[in-house]
Amino acid sequence: MKQDVDIVMKFLEGNQMDDYYYINIAYKEALKAYKKNEVPVGCCIVKDGIILARAHNLRETKKLSLAHAEVEAIRKACKKANAKFLDGATIYITLEPCLMCLGAIIQARISKVVYSLNEPKFGSIVSIGNTLKDYKLNHTIEVHQGLMEDEVSELMKSFFQELRKK
Repeated sequence: MKQDVDIVMKFLEGNQMDDYYYINIAYKEALKAYKKNEVPVGCCIVKDGIILARAHNLRETKKLSLAHAEVEAIRKACKKANAKFLDGATIYITLEPCLMCLGAIIQARISKVVYSLNEPKFGSIVSIGNTLKDYKLNHTIEVHQGLMEDEVSELMKSFFQELRKK
């Protein structure tokens, strides 16, 4: 048992431990969306170890196509930081961002994106294209993918299976 804990801690050393902690917060936001019959996507924005915002999809609740978790979180984070840019911030998302959300991330000058699961229909980092590499952007974003991928995948499958039953 101790050996398993040591292996996990070795894996999560440094930023990985922080990334896992914050992606788990995004996952909890996705669970909130799930309970509201929203597509279960959650998000958390962090800068200098401080959570600036957390949010989840609210498209159905607000009857607004723009109410993606990332857009909601960026709006809250800018308000809290009293700034239009979030240089040095990291955004943690349970699902690969769509083109709209990636555009908002770029416009907010977020420095790092950490997401759990690729989104084959709309994901704009690797799935339907690689916006960050395919275009000459004036802002570079570090990207990490795969933390809590299995949990998020199960949550998404469960949500869409239930939706098909209705």
